[in-house]
Amino acid sequence: MNRIARVPEATFRTRVRDESVGGDNPFRWQDVAASEIFGGRRVVVFALPGAFTPTCSSTHLPRYEELYDEFVAAGIDDIYCLSVNDAFVMFQWSRHIGAENIKMLPDGNGEFTRKMGMLVNKDNLGFGMRSWRYAMVVNDGEIEHIFVEPGFADDCPTDPFEVSDADTVLAAIRGESAPQEKPARADFVG
Repeated sequence: MNRIARVPEATFRTRVRDESVGGDNPFRWQDVAASEIFGGRRVVVFALPGAFTPTCSSTHLPRYEELYDEFVAAGIDDIYCLSVNDAFVMFQWSRHIGAENIKMLPDGNGEFTRKMGMLVNKDNLGFGMRSWRYAMVVNDGEIEHIFVEPGFADDCPTDPFEVSDADTVLAAIRGESAPQEKPARADFVG
């Protein structure tokens, strides 16, 4: 798989709170360009197959949330969780998980994921097109480190989770080797 040196330009369709909207759903749509998210900042992005799915909900997102302060201390401005899900699903998932620090990045149409070369078919799970699991450190749009799970393929029969975890990415940022022992996958009750 060819690796790109810069993150691609894409538009993320997000929801933002706007009290002027009123009612039970005080949100409005806001398009955000990738250059706004990645420009002039050092961020971590971890991408996963889907909100409310077992590994994503039990381990992947919660561990980044748990280590958030350590990432900031290591020079990271923000951490984004990206998935080929819409803004409503990503918002509800973050509420369900209790994520307070991780910013949700909905790639509902898969535009960014496709341009990254990470869009895979997961018809074998009934998911359709989704993101392959990976993480990256991006500094002013340049990809410093990328951690792509092994076995990249359409309809992969397994869900590899070996290198895109928070502990491995944090170790790389600190210039350390990947930890030998990582937190085990926890059971998820959705």
